[in-house]
Amino acid sequence: MYYNTKIEDLKIREAIIEDTKLILNLIIEMAEYEKLAHEVVATEESLGKSIFIKKRANALILELDEKPIGYVIYFFNYSTFNGASGLYLEDIYIKKEYRGNGIGKEVFNLLFKIALEEDCKRIEWTCLNWNEPAKQFYKSLGASPMDEWTVHRLTENDIISLVQKN
Repeated sequence: MYYNTKIEDLKIREAIIEDTKLILNLIIEMAEYEKLAHEVVATEESLGKSIFIKKRANALILELDEKPIGYVIYFFNYSTFNGASGLYLEDIYIKKEYRGNGIGKEVFNLLFKIALEEDCKRIEWTCLNWNEPAKQFYKSLGASPMDEWTVHRLTENDIISLVQKN
């Protein structure tokens, strides 16, 4: 399924399982930009299983002139305070040479529509503290940083260790 955009020759489409290798390559490219390539352990198999078989997340492919230039991964979460679903944007990645010309705004416009269609009460995502261009872009959308919250994480090894202790 393709979504309409206001940018000529930009197409945003739902990813299909045949896009799994492309998605992984774009994840690695994004991780390199974020200086986090050492943290990527995803494989084509794990992505294919979680996105297309278990349907744990949704993936979109961004194409300009029929050439892939980025991707989006999002899923739905739940807010007890709102008593409703939210949309969590895990990744938005646009290749460097295509940034700054409205593509990110088109992606967010689509995510706004998806969130409303799914009766979501909010959209959330994280941003690395050093990524000033992204922070300024999000601010231009009207997004507010949630500085009073700290993200906590347990890795798979942490979880296994805790289960074994208990």
